Amino acid sequence: QVQLVESGGGLVQAGGSLRLSCAASGYTFSNYGMGWFRQAPGKEREFVAAIWWSGGYANYADSVKGRFTISRDNAKNTVYLQMNSLKLEDTAVYSCAADQGGASFREWRSRSGVERSYEYWGQGTQVTVSS
Repeated sequence: QVQLVESGGGLVQAGGSLRLSCAASGYTFSNYGMGWFRQAPGKEREFVAAIWWSGGYANYADSVKGRFTISRDNAKNTVYLQMNSLKLEDTAVYSCAADQGGASFREWRSRSGVERSYEYWGQGTQVTVSS
């Protein structure tokens, strides 16, 4: 049974930092790309960041480039999202997701930001940025 469990969310002041973690189990974590998405109240879920199975390449939404960093530790079956210089508009529920696997790097690059490319999802962790 595949499980993705996020942790690390919380309340932080604007300009602060948080590090989210997503622990995976029930499948071969190192074979799959991973992504982070977020959903703010009243808005659609949106792509935040994705990382290739090896960890050698990452993709980011324009809104978080230069502030957020995605990484993974395949030995620990965990993916991370380091969030710096947080803004009020970063407030959302953040969810990690595992993609469908089997894609070439070129395919992964083209679809890593697409929600339907992901097969498994965590429950999410709340991030609230205050002024």
